[in-house]
Amino acid sequence: MDHLAILDKKRKILAKIISGQKTIESRWYKSRIAPWDRIKKGETIYFKESGEPVRLKATVSEALQFYLPQTNVRGLLQKYGDEICFTEKNLETLAAWCSLRKYCILIRLAQVQEIEPFEIDKKGFGMMAAWITVPNIDRLKEKHAEH
Repeated sequence: MDHLAILDKKRKILAKIISGQKTIESRWYKSRIAPWDRIKKGETIYFKESGEPVRLKATVSEALQFYLPQTNVRGLLQKYGDEICFTEKNLETLAAWCSLRKYCILIRLAQVQEIEPFEIDKKGFGMMAAWITVPNIDRLKEKHAEH
């Protein structure tokens, strides 16, 4: 499977992944939505910032899932926080933010590489979708009409 992760442009996450500062992509949800139970070691994630083309890809070297009501959230933040690259450094503030969610997915990235940029077409996946899983990324590549 291929995955498309759409990142908040204002947070400059893509640059942190490229530089190697951010080695874990995390998703924190109130319900079990993609990529929960849909991502495995060896799969490829493509990254784009909102409003921009896809520019980066990485291989999943590890995917961890946590049901937060049964997880030591502070311990999770202490163990993985630096690799997740949270901008908020206060553990109590982060823990409070996490307590509003039930599910956490941590995806360790490997073989990060910049790629030839391409546009995507999210039609059918919802305009607000921040993660899309498809059998092949070509399914999302925007088709330009030939003249």
